[in-house]
Amino acid sequence: MKKSTLQKLMLYTLVMAVMMVTSCAPAEKKVQTTDENKTMVKKIQDYKTADVFVTAKNTSSRLEKTQQLPLITQAPEPDENFPVVILDPSKTFQEIVGIGGALTDASAETFYKLPADKQQEIMTAYFDPQKGIGYSLCRTHINSCDFSSASYAYTETADDTLLADFSIEKDKKFRIPFIKEAMKTSGNQITFIASPWSPPAWMKSNNNMLRGGKLLPQFHQAWADYYIRFMKEYKSEGIPMWGLTVQNEPMATQTWESCIYTAAEERDFVKNFLGPALVKSEFKDTKLIIWDHNRGVMYQRAQTVLDDKEASKYVWGTGFHWYVGDHFENVKRVKEAYPDKNLLFTEGCNYPFNIDSLNEWHWGETYGKSILNDLNNGVNGWVDWNVLLDETGGPNHVNNFCMAPIIGDTRNGQLHYMNAFYYLGHFSKFIRPGAKRIISSTNDDAFLTTAFINTDGTIAVVVLNLTGKDKDFQVWMNNKSVNSHSPANSIITVVLK
Repeated sequence: MKKSTLQKLMLYTLVMAVMMVTSCAPAEKKVQTTDENKTMVKKIQDYKTADVFVTAKNTSSRLEKTQQLPLITQAPEPDENFPVVILDPSKTFQEIVGIGGALTDASAETFYKLPADKQQEIMTAYFDPQKGIGYSLCRTHINSCDFSSASYAYTETADDTLLADFSIEKDKKFRIPFIKEAMKTSGNQITFIASPWSPPAWMKSNNNMLRGGKLLPQFHQAWADYYIRFMKEYKSEGIPMWGLTVQNEPMATQTWESCIYTAAEERDFVKNFLGPALVKSEFKDTKLIIWDHNRGVMYQRAQTVLDDKEASKYVWGTGFHWYVGDHFENVKRVKEAYPDKNLLFTEGCNYPFNIDSLNEWHWGETYGKSILNDLNNGVNGWVDWNVLLDETGGPNHVNNFCMAPIIGDTRNGQLHYMNAFYYLGHFSKFIRPGAKRIISSTNDDAFLTTAFINTDGTIAVVVLNLTGKDKDFQVWMNNKSVNSHSPANSIITVVLK
């Protein structure tokens, strides 16, 4: 055969092979450019007005509705030299489970030391969706935590692996009635997650609920059964648990209740004990959340568990806190790597407690910056720490005193609302469960912004101004716009409807 003929034959064979591979390859998946849930979205032309709610430094405005503005139709394209927030509700992202705070022993004990009218005020302020800020996602603890008046477990009988002496009687005094009051005020619209700070002392390597230590291997199954028993007992009280975290802060040896897991240990406990125990129980649909610690090394912790298919199948998502740095980009990294898993901010608070600094404005701005960045990086929910503390920043059995959005002074029965309460409310009141994040883009470095479309079709746009300058700005969406104003050091929610 001539060389030229052989070359032609080889070229023909190569071309045919490429064609066969190409024809068998799956078609490239196109990017979805329209809303994936059209029934949730009103047509753009149906939006007519915008309600503007403001909380601002050096003013009396606290979640105050300052304006109801008509939307300008046939608005010109945005001017790059004028501050603008650009929305696109046809692009939707994560769905919100809820926004709220923690219902702890400390919050409950403080609540019942206050006058009845103040108790009702607290309930309405936090949990009423119309009159208050409508908390919809709340966390509580399994056994005691630092924000309990004393350290305790539900069974303190050594080697009680069958949990024969298990009892939640201590919780029935303050915490369970407190939770039930919150549920009633919300119209039973609260989703609950629970977290353990420590197993009972007899299950641990240091024989102590405090100061770290590890779960002993011989008690892995008993500890997994403990979560199930906790959920059964709470369910019998009318308090269902939607989710569980494996361990609060598993990398921190604290002076209070704590228990240490390496990433591999957490993975193996989920894979071999807790995950199977949940699946075999009546709580097989419970959402299991790993890590529940700071953003700093959350990628490595998530990677270790989620790269293991046998562990990952039990895990709903990754929880995290805000202590020891912001590291907002790490939240995004986990979402990028594991787009089918979820994210939940599970704890954050301002500290240490100082009654003389309660009115400092930066406390609320810390919340605003954190919530907004976390939402934009893909979180499905955001949970503050204690909803209520007393005039000492407690009670707390290890003197780890912190701040809360509402401080109840048990000496005189008065309530103090920190500006953090209002910053939280700009999200929790207007971004409701089932809402989906949409595109919200700004051309001004003074603004941080996020936006969500709710199941009723309203769009909530949050604009955070951390600067000391007043700013006029425009919200623009598909040739409709509204002009508004951002005071210095403010948070604004614009509700389009």
